[in-house]
Amino acid sequence: MLNPLDWAGHTTNLLLGEAQTWVFVTLVQPALYHFHLMVDDDFAYDGVLWFLAGALQIALVYAVLRPLEALRPLERWPDRQAVRVDVLYTFINRLGLINLILFFTLQPMFDSLQEWFRLRGIDNINLDTLWHGVTDRPLVSFLIYFVVLDFAGYWYHRAQHQLQWWWELHAVHHSQRQLSLWSDDRNHVLDDALQATFFAALALVIGVPPTQFVALSLVSGALQSLQHANVRLSFGCLGERLLVSPRFHRLHHAVGHGHELGHQNNARLHGCNFGVLLPWWDSLFGSADFTTPLQPTGVRAQLPAPEGLGEDYGEGFLAQQGLALRRMARHIVPGPSAEGGKSEDEQAV
Repeated sequence: MLNPLDWAGHTTNLLLGEAQTWVFVTLVQPALYHFHLMVDDDFAYDGVLWFLAGALQIALVYAVLRPLEALRPLERWPDRQAVRVDVLYTFINRLGLINLILFFTLQPMFDSLQEWFRLRGIDNINLDTLWHGVTDRPLVSFLIYFVVLDFAGYWYHRAQHQLQWWWELHAVHHSQRQLSLWSDDRNHVLDDALQATFFAALALVIGVPPTQFVALSLVSGALQSLQHANVRLSFGCLGERLLVSPRFHRLHHAVGHGHELGHQNNARLHGCNFGVLLPWWDSLFGSADFTTPLQPTGVRAQLPAPEGLGEDYGEGFLAQQGLALRRMARHIVPGPSAEGGKSEDEQAV
């Protein structure tokens, strides 16, 4: 007999599967046939699942978090104009557009890599087979993959802040001064591509089944929407140390604290609270901050002088993408930068 969590997962998969088949057969397949694209029908079928799962996630997250933002806002804004571009980012990412493009372009590479490993007798590390009867249970394997991927995510996130050229891409995410439930997906498309490639490859190596990968992506996305929400919410003394909360993550976004000046007196960390879903890694590796009072969010360089450099990070989608590439180029192409060759960390001190 299935436990309630397994039953819920089985029922959700069944309903999504039926909806996926109906949408594909009724709407997508005729369009593929009309435009002579039937060779891509498997790719399109998988895309329908990502689209439906993403649409369901957006609807549920909005239904829960938007009322909370209205009832218990941490910050009160005169308008939500700055949030609108984040809505566009969310729909692009959550409806699977980035994932589909990457799947289509990178799947041949992954297939070749797997074949290379197979010919040399190298198998995937299927973590769910470590302990027969225990780790192969759906809920247990889900939790194992959840923790392993989150551990990798912590170090991946640290690298985004440590490498200056990468920070300039990641700064698109940090440049939002009005954090809301939509802010999680505010990322540079190149940054998204790097992240999706890394985690898809890692999931392939450790043997994450496709259905588990979709479920992990949905749970992760929902929790990260909560982290960025403009809501006054505490998880309590214990809860704050078990799961990344809105307060914990907002400190990561704080101007002059979350990135530029480093954590406390240890500037080499280039920030604090890097945990994606679990704060355990921050506590373990010395980058956690549970006590500093909340501060305004953003990037110091975008503040007007004398606090910052008055640098333009863009208001619209295309402007944000283009300006990030220009900033990144300063650290890749030899030559003096507009700020005399100093990094943002040096300018902020």
